Amino acid sequence: MSPSVPRMSDYRSSSRDARLKKLCEADQLFRDRYEVVRILGRGGFGVTHLARDQMLPGSPLCVIKQLFPKVNNPIALERAKQRFRREARILGRLGSHSQLPMLLDYFTFKGEFYLVQEYIHGETLSKEIRKSGAQGETQVKQFLHEIMPVVKYIHRSHVIHRDIKPPNIIRCRDDQRLVLIDFGAVRECLNNDTEPDDADSLMTQFVGTMGFAPPEQLALRPSYASDIYALGVTCLYLLTGKSPMEFEVDPQTHELRWQKSIHLTPHFFKILSKMLRTDLDERFRNIEELERALDLEPHYSSLEDCLNTVQKPPSREDNNADVSSYKTPTQRRAAAIRQWNNRRKLKEHSRHGLGPTAFRL
Repeated sequence: MSPSVPRMSDYRSSSRDARLKKLCEADQLFRDRYEVVRILGRGGFGVTHLARDQMLPGSPLCVIKQLFPKVNNPIALERAKQRFRREARILGRLGSHSQLPMLLDYFTFKGEFYLVQEYIHGETLSKEIRKSGAQGETQVKQFLHEIMPVVKYIHRSHVIHRDIKPPNIIRCRDDQRLVLIDFGAVRECLNNDTEPDDADSLMTQFVGTMGFAPPEQLALRPSYASDIYALGVTCLYLLTGKSPMEFEVDPQTHELRWQKSIHLTPHFFKILSKMLRTDLDERFRNIEELERALDLEPHYSSLEDCLNTVQKPPSREDNNADVSSYKTPTQRRAAAIRQWNNRRKLKEHSRHGLGPTAFRL
């Protein structure tokens, strides 16, 4: 981590920061277990700390996420605690995947909520691009092949990430695998103090990042396809080094105007275009559809030749050609179906001792 990251003891601007400062005092462990090293990041919902777990051999590094619930009364706070525990259990179940950080612990302390997760050694994709520059099409397709398994996994677990973007994807230093971090579900449940069983309670506040979130997510109705849109915008960033806010937007469709900025093969151009559709009906509905489209690409040229089966009408130079006898592929297929039905009916009549019957072709 960069040495420029400020230590928690440097924050004195709020009562919360004053409480955090105590965690960094000499010889003092948080909950008699965690030695807080420094702050990794701050946001509107809380603070992320780097720490060492002194209860485990070798004192391995871990990440403590301190979440600030936006609730103002004891009843609402108790409801938030219940929802926090429920969401933490979901994260614990999801964390069994090699491309997700493992949830190590979760608890409440003095009215605030904490998650302890595995620390992932590596760099985010945004840092990677700032260092190495924009990537080519081959690299971006490889990125999709690497990230799709974990997105498919969380979707099959009935979870929508809602904040897929380059800063939330880390490439591990040891084995180069991609790890998806920072789920928005916990943030949402802590920002919402409606009844837990209220159907509208699941969608009361926007979770995500402007530019990476599609229209339905901005309208508080995210779907699995919302994560596919975010993956598409992430691909744009990898290909150009530009954030989505740097692209013009079509005033009619509200889609990003990116086509002139990138040179892609025709097939991948179609795939990326479909990922970035603002209309849900025109976008890939799920990861499986996107996966199939990418898997077809190596065979696209040969398939294109095979699928081009429309025959040209005979030329005038062909003396034996009868233009009136030309049939389209649809007409030929329909005729073949009728012939097959006629043969089947003739066999049935013969089986029952009936005489032959003529059927119209």
